[in-house]
Amino acid sequence: MSFSRPLRRSVSLSQARTLRLVVLGQGAVGKTALTVRFITKRFIGDYDPTLEMIYRHTAVIDGEMVHFEILDTAGQEEDSLQIEEKIKWGDGFAVVYSVTDRCSFDEVMRLCFLINHIHSSPKRSGGSDQPPVVIVGNKKDLQFDRMVSCEDGENLSKALKHPFYEISTRDSYEETVVVFNTLYNELMRQGHFSPGSFKRRAVSKLMEKIPKIHANSTLNAGGRSLSFNSFRDYIPE
Repeated sequence: MSFSRPLRRSVSLSQARTLRLVVLGQGAVGKTALTVRFITKRFIGDYDPTLEMIYRHTAVIDGEMVHFEILDTAGQEEDSLQIEEKIKWGDGFAVVYSVTDRCSFDEVMRLCFLINHIHSSPKRSGGSDQPPVVIVGNKKDLQFDRMVSCEDGENLSKALKHPFYEISTRDSYEETVVVFNTLYNELMRQGHFSPGSFKRRAVSKLMEKIPKIHANSTLNAGGRSLSFNSFRDYIPE
């Protein structure tokens, strides 16, 4: 039996939207693995936990070209001004914890409070909606080490009124895509942005110091994934 070829929606030729996302959470919860999995489809488990990076990645969502700028935070202890600048920079946020680490789960509420507090200032936004936040419980594949139940995540999600996904970055590329697409779709729903591009904001001196890397730089000539430490070689002086 032959099947008709499905029609493909053409990609919009209008100016691509640029979306700034910030991945927050304690160290070693899988923030970098989540980000790299989304932009390269590959899982890499060994990273420098102290290094921060802004990744640039282009994707087509519902026929629209979208430029992602994803700030992968280190998750180390930092002063309030540093975390505030990073939260001000973002349009949307993925707050990540590990199901194997109860302390990282407890940190989610504090981070969500900071996001809402910083973006609730009248100077921050012309609309009443808070920026989109997705709560992500990572490492669900490590069932024998689990310390946070899926029900715990769901209850926190209901209390904070944010979407929640429990995922395995190691086992599923599709689950990572859902996280970032949810943030994009929520920003579109809020309707704070013009059809051509998302709003742009001034970049602080702190944000200018964070290295940036394009997604296509994460593969070497042979097409093999590079370790995170080797990304340093691609950063211009």
